[in-house]
Amino acid sequence: MDKNLSVNWFKQSEYDFKSAKSNAEIGNHALACFLAYESTVKIVSGYLYNQGAEFVWGSSLSDLCEDAMVFDPSFDLVKSVAMLLDKYCLPTRFPTNLPGDPPYEVYDNNDSSRAIEIADEVIKTIKSRL
Repeated sequence: MDKNLSVNWFKQSEYDFKSAKSNAEIGNHALACFLAYESTVKIVSGYLYNQGAEFVWGSSLSDLCEDAMVFDPSFDLVKSVAMLLDKYCLPTRFPTNLPGDPPYEVYDNNDSSRAIEIADEVIKTIKSRL
């Protein structure tokens, strides 16, 4: 396994997390929620590659954390928090996934603040395990 692959996932996670915070600051709350979710997907994927996984498939945090439990059974605690971000995968991006208004009109500061808080907690926990 190429260790650079996991490093690249970690770097992209960091970039996406910073972008989530920046977007929240300027009022792009739906995008901030999605990027918080994405940053967490990427750090879990990087963790899996770092642990020796040859192939990481999917983007569900619940599923990715299940995969991580093979390497560290206590990852179930990470899963219980990370999976809260799965709800930001599709509805934040596509107007057909929410009734009524488009995502940018639905998500607000409370949503992006919570998504960023959850992502931050998961990212810090995973970094402490590396």
